Amino acid sequence: MSHVKVIGAGPSGLMAAEVLATEGIAVTIHDHMPAPARKFLLAGRGGLNLTHSEPLEAFLERYGEAKPLLEPAIRAFSPTDLIAWANGLGIETFVGSSGRVFPKQMKASPLLRAWLRRLDGLGVKLVPRSRWEGFDGTPTILALGGASWPHLGSDAKWVPILQEVGITINPFKPANSRFLVEWSKIFRDKFAGTPVKNIGLTYAGHRVRGELMISQEGIEGGAIYALSKGLREKPGHPLMIDFRPDLTVEALAERLKRPRGKDSQSNWLRKIAGLSPVAINLLRETGSAPTADNIKAMPLRLLRPAGILRAISSAGGIDRSEVDGWFQLKKVPGAYAVGEMLDWEAPTGGYLLQASFSTAVMAARHLASQLKSG
Repeated sequence: MSHVKVIGAGPSGLMAAEVLATEGIAVTIHDHMPAPARKFLLAGRGGLNLTHSEPLEAFLERYGEAKPLLEPAIRAFSPTDLIAWANGLGIETFVGSSGRVFPKQMKASPLLRAWLRRLDGLGVKLVPRSRWEGFDGTPTILALGGASWPHLGSDAKWVPILQEVGITINPFKPANSRFLVEWSKIFRDKFAGTPVKNIGLTYAGHRVRGELMISQEGIEGGAIYALSKGLREKPGHPLMIDFRPDLTVEALAERLKRPRGKDSQSNWLRKIAGLSPVAINLLRETGSAPTADNIKAMPLRLLRPAGILRAISSAGGIDRSEVDGWFQLKKVPGAYAVGEMLDWEAPTGGYLLQASFSTAVMAARHLASQLKSG
């Protein structure tokens, strides 16, 4: 029986191990943490977003420049396949109002427990507290993650090992992170933790719909994450917030012509323009008069990304030119790299996990076929 090492016990590593073991290959997973899938469990605390239900062609566009690398893998193990796989573990799923796919239990832990039972039944060995120190000639799938939330395992300490064999590693950067804003103390104390819902955001020519969250340090949330790459790579532009994306400037201007009467300005804006208290105070915070133009395009100055340590994911990693179509390292025969180790990024919404699973499946299937063919 052939033997393969999988390095990393996150979702990519566990999926690679399952595919290999199902093909009758002996697999040992090594991970330097005391328990598997720590970041995966953290992601599941707020509801584990497995994938997205949108049409596959639109889904693939979310990967931007990395689409050519990731598309074959995602077509080979698609969102439909991922849902079927979860169902096979006894985990029922549902599609949320935004099109995102979640387990009905809204947690990662039941799925992980069922998954580990399956792997154990397939004979997969898991060796915790085992840090990878380099290639030893054994067929290997690397699934060591990126560089965000390093205390949960993805600490990027593998970078020097790959650089020593001539593999190009692009610098890690925060992706899907909060962005810093210099709030006044009054605004921060009153509105930190408050969502700003049903808005449009425009940055450097790109527009998205969704919501953002006010934090102590700045802003975060799905709509911000969707613009994350542009916000990071093209700093200096104002983020334009449209508080009433379903109204035209002209329609809003007509509403604002109505007399205020005895209402305070806040109550008047709430009734006439449909603005929430946080939206009204954002206008004040930025010194924007409550005109139709400002309500439709309020500029907000961002400082910089909050940093990679608490970013949801990371950009950077193994340059895409260093792997072939099966994610095999061109400079190390018999070794593969999958998941967030590779230089790609995507917004939240299920795209991150889907690509992590799909790349692992593609690599493991290819390695299994290579081993069986000798």
